[in-house]
Amino acid sequence: MKKIGWLTGGALLMIITLGSCRKDPLNNLTNDESRIYISNYDTTANFSSYTTFSIADSVDVIENNQLTGRERSSFDSTVLTTIGSILQQRGYQKVSRESSPDLAIAVSRVYNTSTGVFSYGDYWDYYGGYWDPYYWGYGGFGYYPPYYAVGVYSITNGGMEIDALDLKNASAHGNKITAIWTGLARGEQTFQTANAAAEVQALFDQSAYFKH
Repeated sequence: MKKIGWLTGGALLMIITLGSCRKDPLNNLTNDESRIYISNYDTTANFSSYTTFSIADSVDVIENNQLTGRERSSFDSTVLTTIGSILQQRGYQKVSRESSPDLAIAVSRVYNTSTGVFSYGDYWDYYGGYWDPYYWGYGGFGYYPPYYAVGVYSITNGGMEIDALDLKNASAHGNKITAIWTGLARGEQTFQTANAAAEVQALFDQSAYFKH
């Protein structure tokens, strides 16, 4: 399946817009401006040929490529409701999954955690003693850093993913379900409920072809 990716959203657009009026635009981005929106779609798909859709009633939670459960938080609920409203505004009819919908809409919260080892190096050489030695009753001895020279870090990042799955043509493809559209939002405060509707809207705004 041939796909084309589009990378737009707050980060790139605002960098271009603000570049002429801010000395260091990257250092002054708001949380809204820092979020990135990416959408991919099957260029051979005829989006107007689909009539109905069904949307899952909960969200998949995926951690390091493993499905760990399904949830419906306030953020998830807002995302699901907003997707349904947008698709109906674009001419699609919402039906239950038992009614043989043309499209299935699945939403996921995707988390990836990376870990590694780093050397303290000069960090400890210039460490002035964070803890107050007098508090612990050793004012005359000062503070000496630990003898080990390496540490371990762990970083987790995540994003919201929306997939439009082609059920209409699954039988023609050997009962194989394929995605004709995927949207991903990631960045600062992605999973805050107050940002959910705007994130979904941003993904569909850059996907004007997604309509009946």
